[in-house]
Amino acid sequence: MTDYFGRLHPAINFIYFSAVILFSMFFMHPIFLAISLLGGFAYSVALNSKKALLFSLKFLLPVLLVMALINPLLNHAGRTILLYINDNPITLEACVYGLAAAVMFISVLLWFSCSNAVMTSDKLTYLFGRIIPSLSLIFSMVLRFVPRFKAQIQVISNAQKCIGRGVDEGSIFTRAKNGIKILSMLTTWALENGITTADSMRARGYGLPGRTSFHLYHFDNRDKTILILLFVLISTIFFGFFTGENNIRYFPSMIIRPVTSGSVIVYAAYFLLSAFPLLINAVLEVKYHGSI
Repeated sequence: MTDYFGRLHPAINFIYFSAVILFSMFFMHPIFLAISLLGGFAYSVALNSKKALLFSLKFLLPVLLVMALINPLLNHAGRTILLYINDNPITLEACVYGLAAAVMFISVLLWFSCSNAVMTSDKLTYLFGRIIPSLSLIFSMVLRFVPRFKAQIQVISNAQKCIGRGVDEGSIFTRAKNGIKILSMLTTWALENGITTADSMRARGYGLPGRTSFHLYHFDNRDKTILILLFVLISTIFFGFFTGENNIRYFPSMIIRPVTSGSVIVYAAYFLLSAFPLLINAVLEVKYHGSI
């Protein structure tokens, strides 16, 4: 399925990812955590397919398990004691909080990976180029250099391997020496590339008053409608925050508000917000092609 959400106006993409990342970081309610994790995972898979699925299984799942197990060993707060290990209590509250913190951490990573795929450097430059041109340029260059660094280090490694100086050849000291040399070459390339980019942007008048730039982004009626829907969902979630529907207390004992009709509305709004890109993709796919 085509990612129509990523083709929307950059302001909508930026507002959306800012909201879901902040909500994922600060809402520790179990229902909110589960919704955020599922939404981030589903959109990540939709964007990156098998690569995102393998990354989740190889890296995110082990991190989730390790964080959930380590917290009760280090944090002994809580009233419900399950057992003692070396005279240190393992509490139910610490176990639940460790799992919640791990889910929160994984959810934020997933949403950041989605944001990195959608919010390209040209979108960031378009949004912040006139407001904070220097910071916008640095941020866009950082995002742009990450994939280029990966590609360049692979090129350097292959070249060094062809002359017998790869990181997997020779003794451990020889491997370390070869690795340091590869890193030195990469650093030199990065510095030269950064200077070249800065000179090029300066020659084009980047950051000067009155400077214009070419872009293909236009805020049309479709963007207005989607932005209104987005603000309705965000406002509903903020209403739940101010009324305490999004909150939970883990220590010294767990206290969570019972489910009410108001909380169901807030949960539904957060679910729609987490699934917003997928819903937009599905609706626009039907509109433009007649089927999903």
